[in-house]
Amino acid sequence: MRVQVKLFATLRHYAPSASIGRPFEIDLTEGATVADLIHHLGLPAEETKMVYVNARARPEDWRLEPGDEIGIFPPVGGG
Repeated sequence: MRVQVKLFATLRHYAPSASIGRPFEIDLTEGATVADLIHHLGLPAEETKMVYVNARARPEDWRLEPGDEIGIFPPVGGG
């Protein structure tokens, strides 16, 4: 199944061929979860803070569906 992924901030360097600000397509097996996607992309768990599927925050065990749009964000610091 195909999903659209957009990596934000420091996570973008895990997809160097992706255009800045644009989603890219990933093929996953049917029944894949958010955690499976994170693993597939090679994202370290400590660098992944929030995941949105179709504009809603979802946990790592959330099952993805074909055509889902996923945004993955790192931890944000500041002050």
